Amino acid sequence: MAAGAALVDVVAVRAGRRAAAWRQELAAALATRPVDDTWMLTGAALAAVIGLWLLVVALTPGLRHLLPMRSPAKQRAQLDRDGAAVLLRDAALRVPGVRTARIRVRRHRILARTDVHFRDPRQVKADLAAVLDDERDRLALSHPPRIVVRVRQRTP
Repeated sequence: MAAGAALVDVVAVRAGRRAAAWRQELAAALATRPVDDTWMLTGAALAAVIGLWLLVVALTPGLRHLLPMRSPAKQRAQLDRDGAAVLLRDAALRVPGVRTARIRVRRHRILARTDVHFRDPRQVKADLAAVLDDERDRLALSHPPRIVVRVRQRTP
């Protein structure tokens, strides 16, 4: 929040306005204190620790590629998104009339794109939605994503 306020003040100064009074006082105080002052060293150490922490957080991989699962015991279980996509794709390919299936699993949505070659696309879409819904429920995700099915007719 302090960085945001400082940024707004710097932009205002660049736009031709005067610097805020708090920033002028801070600059004057920092200019008059010696570098080996206790408060200067404490502030520098704190800034270094915060910067190091931000670097670690930026470089550490997160858990966004994992989907949390329901667990009756108080254990944490997670499923990889790519693994869930493979399971859903295999289920989609078992639907009669589906030639190819591409599944993308996101945190809040599952997007299924399929090519149909010998059945009515509306029937295939209904069957596919039902099969994917059952398979999604079988995955036992704690926050089941909604399913979006797109079907297109492909002729050889």
